[in-house]
Amino acid sequence: MTPTNRHKPDSQMNITRPFVLACALGAVTTAEASSLNLRYLGQQTLPTGTQALGTEFGGLSGIDYNAATGRFVAIADDRSQFNPARYYELSLDYDLGGFNSVAVDLVTSILRPDGTSFPTLALDPESIRLRPGTGTLVWTSEGEKSALRLTNPFVREMNPDGTYVGEFDTPAKFFPTAVPDTTAGIRNNLAFESLTFSADGSKLFTATENALYQDGPAADTSTGSWNRVLGFDATTGVAGAEYAYLTDVVADAPIPSGSFATVGLVELLALSDTKFLALERSFSNGVGNSIRLYEWDISGADDISGLPSLSGGAFSGGVKTLIIDLDDLGIVLDNIEGLTFGPDLANGNRSLVMVSDNNFSPTQFTQFIAFEVSITPVPEPSTWVAGGVVAAGAIGIAARRRARL
Repeated sequence: MTPTNRHKPDSQMNITRPFVLACALGAVTTAEASSLNLRYLGQQTLPTGTQALGTEFGGLSGIDYNAATGRFVAIADDRSQFNPARYYELSLDYDLGGFNSVAVDLVTSILRPDGTSFPTLALDPESIRLRPGTGTLVWTSEGEKSALRLTNPFVREMNPDGTYVGEFDTPAKFFPTAVPDTTAGIRNNLAFESLTFSADGSKLFTATENALYQDGPAADTSTGSWNRVLGFDATTGVAGAEYAYLTDVVADAPIPSGSFATVGLVELLALSDTKFLALERSFSNGVGNSIRLYEWDISGADDISGLPSLSGGAFSGGVKTLIIDLDDLGIVLDNIEGLTFGPDLANGNRSLVMVSDNNFSPTQFTQFIAFEVSITPVPEPSTWVAGGVVAAGAIGIAARRRARL
């Protein structure tokens, strides 16, 4: 996915962009500001081909922060093609004054249950999280649906040394069906991209990047896509409730018309037991990447695990609130897919980090972006809020819209 400079910085950078949501089962309703605010601290980029600890460094599709070590863990979306499947431990040096450096401290191979390395193309790593209180790590593989291979998506747990601990019980509805069948299961390259524990650690969530075939169409420039967000009991690994998340439409028409374009839910990060940050990445050939971060509240959402299809059904997908459109930063964006909270900053506010999967492409780069997170009181929901101003690097989103899905 080739990034281009899609948007130049606005002269004031106090920008209001319309939030357009294609909703199959209801209309967009009220508008309301989020209480979560982000201030851009800075970025670091590394070119494709960067070597680190005997590996090609890149493909970082998932990231998490380990408070016990003060380092970040990041999983490489390498299907054992460049080097064996692996994750990294990183030191990211940023503060209220900016983003200073990235250091690669350790690389660890991810192993199969029998203790051997994954063969080439036997997996597709996407997201990684530390299990609270245990020191183990949980990670996803997206799976594959192609004429060459059918590989089930999965969620597994491993020790810090990469050895296998166990696997979560993914329902068969998510498994790919043989090409050319398009009636059920995951779409190729649009499956388990995201992963997060609930705030209390009792549940684990992953989600498809776009709809299962039985649930409706993939997203395009006129229609969003209904993703299934799958919850597990974090202790037993048994699948539980599922929720429906509707993506935006593709942000821009591709150039030339009819060439590749996509948008998808690429990461989740729990704010509480019912609220999440949801990261959406849109890409259009000839245009580049568009990245948006939402707050998603499932407190009023329906459990759709018993629905064989989402097409034509009546259900609530919860409440989705725009926090930031990264186009407003005025920087070139790569294929951002990873999201985590980092250490507290000197003023006591939390930090937030995003990272890009460069697909090991020479036309892309690995990108780390850091933000300061602050909380402001939520105003009355009856009016729009013309929000913050931008100065000295602070990003205030002028308007955020809430949609009940």
